[in-house]
Amino acid sequence: MRATLNETSIVISSNFTTDVQLGWKIHLASIDMTAKQLLLRDLPADLDRELLPKHVAVIMDGNGRWAKQHGLPRMMGHRRGVDTLKELMRCCKDWGIPALTVYAFSTENWGRPAEEVDFLMMLFEKVLRRELQELIEESVRIRFVGNLPALPDSLQSEIAHASDATRHNHALNFTVATNYGGRQEILQACRSIAARVKSGDISIDEIDERLFEQYLYTRELCDPDLIIRTSGEMRISNFLLWQIAYAELYVTETLWPEFDRSAFYQALVSYQKRDRRYGKIQPKKS
Repeated sequence: MRATLNETSIVISSNFTTDVQLGWKIHLASIDMTAKQLLLRDLPADLDRELLPKHVAVIMDGNGRWAKQHGLPRMMGHRRGVDTLKELMRCCKDWGIPALTVYAFSTENWGRPAEEVDFLMMLFEKVLRRELQELIEESVRIRFVGNLPALPDSLQSEIAHASDATRHNHALNFTVATNYGGRQEILQACRSIAARVKSGDISIDEIDERLFEQYLYTRELCDPDLIIRTSGEMRISNFLLWQIAYAELYVTETLWPEFDRSAFYQALVSYQKRDRRYGKIQPKKS
């Protein structure tokens, strides 16, 4: 695992000898998606505003496969994925969904090729710098959860700056899970609580779900109501293991770069058809 990043060692353009041509491919591929998005600026009439999820979590999967399908390097899939994420944020804000959490980089992702990991770290930094002013103007609060001290110093600085600059915003709570692992989060919570028991600050009898949740990265957020995974993979991948205990799962074959407003609408339609009983049995209507 690398904790620093030598920016001069990455010359992104050198990987793409036909960068202009690739850019045009992405532009043309986005035209159809943009047209559909324009038709869905307002909440669709068949969605019940009162039944919308308060918190949506997303496993953004399929960037590499999308790039391969379009004859592009994997890095271009990640670039396109950023545009998809921006549109989903706008959609949540437009439709009145107050919280969005996305899985940007897992603790296991360090095992990917070094070139791809370095590109992602650089991309995170660039996006934060480029989009911060718009986040402020749109009243979006951005926060990051995960083992942040293990990230490159320059990225940690950008994260701290963006988090501080948007801390009073309220239109959308946008959380980015970066160098995040659900098991690791639970373990660190257990260690913190054990240390307090050992020091005598709390007793074992005081440990309950409410106290435990205060030691999670997401302690300021309500649990997700809906978790979406793109690209058709049928697994959770170590994401928010505690928090999604009663979340509704929605898996789509759509690859992340193609997950537009119409795809999100389909996820919400499915969600609003669910009978959320939380392990209970609803009483029969007389």
